[in-house]
Amino acid sequence: DEEEDYMSDLFIKQDVRPGLPMVRRVKEAIQKEEKQKEANEKNRQKSIKEEEKERRDLVLKSALGNENKGFALLQKMGYKSGQALGKSGEGIVEPIPLNIKTGRSGLGHEELKKRKAEEKLENYRQKLHMKKQANEQAADQFRIRFKTKQEERKMEGDLRKSQRACQQLDMQKDIDVPKETWFWIEPDEEDKKDEEDKEDECTSSDLSVSEKLHILTAYLREEHFYCIWCGTTYEDSEDLSSNCPGDSAADHD
Repeated sequence: DEEEDYMSDLFIKQDVRPGLPMVRRVKEAIQKEEKQKEANEKNRQKSIKEEEKERRDLVLKSALGNENKGFALLQKMGYKSGQALGKSGEGIVEPIPLNIKTGRSGLGHEELKKRKAEEKLENYRQKLHMKKQANEQAADQFRIRFKTKQEERKMEGDLRKSQRACQQLDMQKDIDVPKETWFWIEPDEEDKKDEEDKEDECTSSDLSVSEKLHILTAYLREEHFYCIWCGTTYEDSEDLSSNCPGDSAADHD
């Protein structure tokens, strides 16, 4: 195409509103491109496969005529177009569809692809299942650790409570030295608030917190007839055994 002469009368007479010439040129370019594509498509020589497919589709879409020997034999036996096969008319109406193989893959290739796809899907499901199990196990372990930590903190609190009670009861009986060093809370340890210091306090000996609590509870019951869980000092061992549920927190729950 020749370049436009912007000094010609044709160009001056055109609508020169802002944006309009550019929009018109874009539309014309798109239309021209579409027409060129259509022309290329019409002029393009079809491949052998495309021609075979068109002929096959044309034949399959057209109904059988009298020139077909099989159809002619059926008509001689009383068959009419559109009827179902069989004496009672319970057979098929349409012919069995053709399953034409157009690819170059060998026999069984489609089954192999299908089997591989199923195996891939099954592996993916197994991975999801294993990931779900791992997440559930991690959540269970977290809950167990959290519960154990809570129980340990509660036990440490009960031990400190028992140590204070033991110190007060021993002093009331003019006992200046505890039976075990950890039976009482040392003055400087009572003011500690840091968690690590509390752990050091409870693990200062070879005994665990639960073992210390069990020993100290038994000492308070035998020596002072006192139950840390009830918060009560009984008159004697008989009064303690008859009115106190037991020597552990579980017995008092």
